[in-house]
Amino acid sequence: MSERVLRATELTSRLNVLPFEDEVGKAELFEQILGRKLPARTTIYPPFYTDHGLNLELAERVFINQNCTFLDYAGIRLGERVMIGPKATFITVGHPVDPVERRDWLSGGPIDVGENVWIGAGATVLPGVSIGRDAVVAAGAVVAEDVPPASLVTGGKATVNRRW
Repeated sequence: MSERVLRATELTSRLNVLPFEDEVGKAELFEQILGRKLPARTTIYPPFYTDHGLNLELAERVFINQNCTFLDYAGIRLGERVMIGPKATFITVGHPVDPVERRDWLSGGPIDVGENVWIGAGATVLPGVSIGRDAVVAAGAVVAEDVPPASLVTGGKATVNRRW
């Protein structure tokens, strides 16, 4: 794992200093970071951060704004037409609370984001969360539980406010 983290960090640091208009250079680096080409009509604005990259699955027409972080060791899937605001963070792994166990192993789970979801600026999505199709996660929300389809979640710890 540590070798891949170092490689992903090297690649993203190179990506994040390219001129914005260097589409060829960005495409080549994203292919190395993700292990495959970006899907059709998928847009990612650097700076972009990931600790692994190979476990980040992007569908077509995904939009990721600037300064987003994807800690994808346990896997992150973004469905078609997902929009992500700047400074959003997706975290798939964590450490046990017990200080004796904290350095011995990782806990967590994959994140699954359904089609046509909008994640607002500065939102944080925690390990093991699924976000249903057409849902909206408000700016700054911390999502620690699954989000039902077609719902709006807000707050320091996101709660379902309404469904449609």
